[in-house]
Amino acid sequence: MTEFHHVSVLLRESVEALNIRPDGIYLDGTLGGAGHSSEIAKRLTTGRLIGVDRDPAALAAARERLAPWMDRVTLVHSNFAALDQILDELGIPAVDGMLFDLGVSSPQLDEASRGFSYMADAPLDMRMDPGDSLSAFEIVNTWSQEDLRHILYAYGEERYAPQIAAAIVRRRAERPIETTLELVDVIRSGMPPKALREKQHPAKRSFQAIRIAVNDELSAVDRMMQRAPDRLNPGGRLAVITFHSLEDRIVKNAMAQAAKGCTCPPEFPVCVCGKKPTLRLVSRKPIQSEDAELADNPRARSAKLRVAEKLDRNPQYDGL
Repeated sequence: MTEFHHVSVLLRESVEALNIRPDGIYLDGTLGGAGHSSEIAKRLTTGRLIGVDRDPAALAAARERLAPWMDRVTLVHSNFAALDQILDELGIPAVDGMLFDLGVSSPQLDEASRGFSYMADAPLDMRMDPGDSLSAFEIVNTWSQEDLRHILYAYGEERYAPQIAAAIVRRRAERPIETTLELVDVIRSGMPPKALREKQHPAKRSFQAIRIAVNDELSAVDRMMQRAPDRLNPGGRLAVITFHSLEDRIVKNAMAQAAKGCTCPPEFPVCVCGKKPTLRLVSRKPIQSEDAELADNPRARSAKLRVAEKLDRNPQYDGL
């Protein structure tokens, strides 16, 4: 197995955003190579870090990297969307901070056998958790043309989604599409010549779309954002790093709604829903990587960090 080494994006900014207390309880919902987690753990004394990942390879690598601080670390193999269940099983009502670094980690992209990359040949897989049943092979070879068109357009924002979906269905009628580079050839065959001359790899958007569908990524982000505020202690911070517009929109809208509270239509003269704000936006605009980080890690270019703080359940916040 390839060494699981992941360069953590916005490392300083995200750890600072959590306002870590040495005795606090923190959750890293996307453990990865434990870059963020190691910076959190070393700041704790009597506190606790809960590290969650759905990829067993990430958990194994994190256990090694976090070895000096394992007396204050709990590792959990799970999907961060199961936030409530994870904390309930650990007997923790609420935490003092949560960090979610969304998207695919560098080792998942770089290890060809995982099937995430359109640059190396491998079986069509793309599962973040190898124990999950749905793989890219099943989606590409069994989903209807309309379902393929939908995910390519909705998750990949691929303007040639109808043509690519049709090309996939034509090719698989002859024989199954089994590998990543086979799929790349099929995608190319469904695109016009001008699209193949673009700077971006022609398969990038389609691979993103299929990966999101395989791992149910957007639904997981939505479920996490709905549950996270309720599992934060007052003053606790929620920090989320996104890498594309679809997940960033979910995070931005969920934070904005939690900061607004009231869901009544604008034309209502007074609030009748009774919902109060639960979060305060720490910054209106997302935090992005500085030039020095971009020079070292080009993958950080699309990263956006959004941060919100749990409000105290105190009358002084009413009407915010």
